[in-house]
Amino acid sequence: MSRDPDHAIPSILSTKVVLLFAMACGLAVGNVYYAQPLLDAMARTFDLPAATVGIVITLTQVGYGLGLLLLVPLGDLLNRRRLIVTQTLLSVLALLVVALAPNGTWLLLGMACIGLLAVVTQVLVAYAANLAQPEQRGRVVGVVTSGVVLGILLARTVAGTMADLAGWRSVYLLSAGLTLLVALALWRVLPNAEQPPATQGYVKLLGSLLQLFKEEKILRDRAVLAMLIFAAATTLWTPLVLPLSAPPLSLSHTEIGLFGLAGAAGALGAARAGHLADRGLGQWTSGLALGLMLLCWLPIAFTQWSLWALLLGVIGLDLGLQAVHVTSQSLIYSVRPEAQSRLAAGYMLFYSIGSAAGSIAATSLYAWAGWTGVCLLGASINAVALGYWWWSLIPERPRASNPCPLESA
Repeated sequence: MSRDPDHAIPSILSTKVVLLFAMACGLAVGNVYYAQPLLDAMARTFDLPAATVGIVITLTQVGYGLGLLLLVPLGDLLNRRRLIVTQTLLSVLALLVVALAPNGTWLLLGMACIGLLAVVTQVLVAYAANLAQPEQRGRVVGVVTSGVVLGILLARTVAGTMADLAGWRSVYLLSAGLTLLVALALWRVLPNAEQPPATQGYVKLLGSLLQLFKEEKILRDRAVLAMLIFAAATTLWTPLVLPLSAPPLSLSHTEIGLFGLAGAAGALGAARAGHLADRGLGQWTSGLALGLMLLCWLPIAFTQWSLWALLLGVIGLDLGLQAVHVTSQSLIYSVRPEAQSRLAAGYMLFYSIGSAAGSIAATSLYAWAGWTGVCLLGASINAVALGYWWWSLIPERPRASNPCPLESA
């Protein structure tokens, strides 16, 4: 597939432009996570039962998964500037639908659309890598990706604070305004060069995703791990607001949102995982990180008796999560440099499936078995992930039709 001629523009990626990419990514992905500390407030507003309120997160992740499958590949076919700005403007409309939702049906519709359009993050990351000169590509992608991580982590804190100050609807009104400003800034900054003629149509491009899964064992293995670890993470984060807001803890939304900052501390340490992957230690780094995630469910189980135990568990769980995520991306992108957008779409599709499944399962189980049941579910998912990682170290038998060497343990 031909490269975008925008790649020849060396001056477009000034520090300010790279930071704008990072800000746009953080804001887009944050829209997916605002709801996590607000589920109890949304449930009260629309009279949703606690056992099913997790569908708010599930539909958002389902929308995100569909966007990865259907929208991200368009970056290889359409003018990227128009695609990015159009998706961002449509995100403004989706945010307003949620903010002004008169009933639960409109809320769920708006959340699904927010997830669908939030995949502009993946288009932005790929576009930044495409515009960067080879000698600066790693730094540029690192900065833009940091915006994604910060957007995820800070979304819970911002949402909790805004909900206490002005109600949960204010979170989405504020994000709609900021997203509109970012769309205007992107329209002014992004180059308007036309895409080269596509070498394959949209349907064939989608079909090539299946071919990548068939040919690349490392993509299959890492996609399954992404599904499992993000299912475990949303098993923690989605119902966490319920025990923290209920007696005897009775924390405010601001206090609950602050636990998102605890995850930031863990994510800072995960940056080291990328360096270890570059040294050929990605597989074993992943194994240690998965073991850490499993152990962290023990202190998390004591949440209702000790917030310090929860804090310790959250830091360790997010540290392990980010370490596996970083090493997975490093391993995947090394096998097919010419297909990075499709590799990202395939990998992140499984992330979205895991997140959606973890959300609905956790809230349903909380209504039936309480916080202990949630912790047992999360630990079980992490145990399966650790076992699958160990099994994935078994080399695949070479096939005549696929002689490419695989990443060794």
